[in-house]
Amino acid sequence: MNKRIYCYMTCLLVCLLDVTAQEPRALRLDARKTGATIHSTMYGLFFEDINFAADGGLYAELVKNRSFDFPQRLMGWKTFGNVEVTDENPPFKRNPTHVILSYPGHDHKYTGVENEGFTGMGFKEGARYRFSASARATTAGEPRAIRVELIDERDNIIAREEIAITSTAWTKYTVELRARAAADKGRLRVFLVSRGAVAMDHVSLFPVDTYKGRENGLRADLALLLEGLRPGVFRFPGGCIVEGTDLATRYSWKNSVGPVENRPVNENRWHYTFPYRLFPDYYQSYGLGFYEFFLLSEDIGAEPLPVLSCGLACQFQNNGEECHAPVDALDEYVQDALDLIEFANGDASAGWGALRANMGHPAPFNMKYIAIGNEQWGKEYVDRLEVFIKAIRAKYPAIRVIGSAGPYAEGDFFNYLWPEMKRLKVDLVDEHYYKDPDWFLKNAARYDKYDRKGPAVFAGEYACHLPDRANNFYSALCEAAFMTGLERNADLVHMATYAPLFAHVDAWQWRPDMIWYDNTRSAATPNYLVQQLFSLNKGTRVLSLTSNGKPLAGEEGLYASATRDDNEHCYIVKLVNTAREERPVRLSIDNVNRGATLLPDVDATLLTAPLARENTLDQPDAVSPVTSTARLTGNALEIVAPPGSFSIYRVKYK
Repeated sequence: MNKRIYCYMTCLLVCLLDVTAQEPRALRLDARKTGATIHSTMYGLFFEDINFAADGGLYAELVKNRSFDFPQRLMGWKTFGNVEVTDENPPFKRNPTHVILSYPGHDHKYTGVENEGFTGMGFKEGARYRFSASARATTAGEPRAIRVELIDERDNIIAREEIAITSTAWTKYTVELRARAAADKGRLRVFLVSRGAVAMDHVSLFPVDTYKGRENGLRADLALLLEGLRPGVFRFPGGCIVEGTDLATRYSWKNSVGPVENRPVNENRWHYTFPYRLFPDYYQSYGLGFYEFFLLSEDIGAEPLPVLSCGLACQFQNNGEECHAPVDALDEYVQDALDLIEFANGDASAGWGALRANMGHPAPFNMKYIAIGNEQWGKEYVDRLEVFIKAIRAKYPAIRVIGSAGPYAEGDFFNYLWPEMKRLKVDLVDEHYYKDPDWFLKNAARYDKYDRKGPAVFAGEYACHLPDRANNFYSALCEAAFMTGLERNADLVHMATYAPLFAHVDAWQWRPDMIWYDNTRSAATPNYLVQQLFSLNKGTRVLSLTSNGKPLAGEEGLYASATRDDNEHCYIVKLVNTAREERPVRLSIDNVNRGATLLPDVDATLLTAPLARENTLDQPDAVSPVTSTARLTGNALEIVAPPGSFSIYRVKYK
C-alpha cells in the first residue's frame, strides 16, 4: 500500500470512529409492556436519633436537660446564688429532680440558672418564644416572682419577662418573649426576683412558630424539608438506638408517650460510641416520642413504620447471651409490640387506644407495618423474631412484619438470614448498605435476578460513602444510578430510605447525612435532591425501558428506568450519566396505547454540578435542579446527557 492510500485509509478510519463515538445510544420505551405497580411506600424517610437529630434538631425544644434529670443533674445548666437540687415533693414521678431558687442573702446578689441549649440556642429577630415551667412558692406568704431572659452570644439581653408565682401547689406558668435581635448561640436565663423561694421543674422554651403551630412541636424548617420529599413511608425511631448499648438503655416507646413532663430521660446510645466524637450530654428527653412520630407520619402523608427491640442489645457492642433477653423471657418485649399496635390502631374507648385519644388523636393512625429488630444477625435473632411473628400474626394478622438481613449487603450474616426470613415468611426484609461509589454503580442491577417467590425488599438504610464522607454531588449521582435499579424492580423492592436523615453541624457523629443544620439554618444536600426527584416522579407502573434489548445499567456510564403515571397521564424516564463525557441518547416511545396521543412538549429536569460540589448552610442552593422543556419529533426525543448528570423527562399523552 503506497503512502497516499495509507494516509487516506487512516483518515477515513478516524472519521468513522468519530462518527461511531457520536452515534446516539438507542433507548426504547415500550408503552404496552407494563411491569409492577409502584408501591406508595417506594421512597421514604428513616429517622435515627444520631447527630442530635431529635433533641437539638427536629424537636423544637431549646432547653437541654429541662427536667434536671440527666445523671449529672445540672448538665447543661450554670447556677449562681442559692440554688438547691432536690427530688423531694416532685411534680412528676418519673422526672423527680427539680431546683429550688432561694434568697442569696443580700438584695444586690442574685440566684438563678442559665441553660446553654444544644450548642447554644438560635433566636431570630422579631420571633416569639414560649417559655414554660412548673413552679411553686415553697411557703405561703410574700409574693414570689422569677425573671426570664433570652441572652445573645455577647451577654446582651434580647428579651425579658417576669412571672409571678402565685401558688404553693405545682402549677404550669407560661409567658411569651419576643427577641429584639438575632442570636446563633444564645442562652436562657431564669433568676429569682423576690425574697421568697421558688421551686421549679420542667423548664422549657419553644419557638411559637413550630411545624403546624403545635406547642410540643417540631422545628418548622426541618419538618417542611421532610414534607417536601413527599415520602411514602416513615421509619422511626431509629436503628441502633432501638437496640441500646445495653437493654436498659434501649428505646422504650411506652416511656415516650403520655404527658411530656412525665416522660423519663433516656441515655442515647450514640453519645460514647465514637471516641473521636464524644457527646456525653446526648440524652433523649422523649419529648419527640411515638405519638409525635405517628402524628408527623400523618402530616407528611407517609405510612408509619415503627421499629422495636427484639430483646437483643447492640450485637456490635455485646457478645454472649448474657447480654440479651432470653428467648423464653421475651413476654415483656412481645407485649410492647402488641400494645404498640393497639396504641396506633385500637379503639379510643379503652386501653392504649384511649391513651392515644387522650393525647389528642381519637382516630386510629392506621398503622400497617412493624419492624422487629434492626441490624441483628445469627440464630439468636432468628429465634427471637420467630416468637414475635407468631404472637403478632395470632392477634393482628393484617400487620406486615419486617425482618432484617443484618448489617451488611452480602457475606455470612446476609447469606444465613435471607433463607431464614423466607422460612419465617416475613413480609419484607430490611437490607442495609453503606458502600463506596463503585459498589453503588456495580449494583444497579442487584435486584434484576432476585428470587420473586420470597419476601419483598426494604432498602432500609443506604448511602454512598466517599473516602472523605462528603455529601457531594458525586455521591448523590451514584445513588441515583443505583435507584434506577430499585425502581426497575418495584415488584420486589417496596420501600427505600436513605440514612441517616439529620445532622447538626456542631454536634454530629456520623456522616454523610441527608439534611444538615445549625441552630437557625438548614440545607438540603444533593442526596436529598436525588431522593426528592425520585419521589416526586415515581409514577404508578413500571415500564420496559431497554437498550439493545436489555435494561440500561452501566453501559458507557448510563443508567435508566421508566414508569407511567396513570394519574398525570405521562411517561417518566430517569436517565443518569456517570461518565465524564456527554452521552447522546435517542429515546423512542413505542406501542403507545390505542387512542392515546403523545404531546410534543416534554417537561425536563436536570440535576448536574461539579462532582465535588456540596450544598452548605452558606450556599444551600449550590447544587439545585433546573427545569426546561424539550420537544418530541414524532415518537422520539433526542437527548444529550451532560457528563455527571441526572435527568428526568416527563412525556405527556392524552
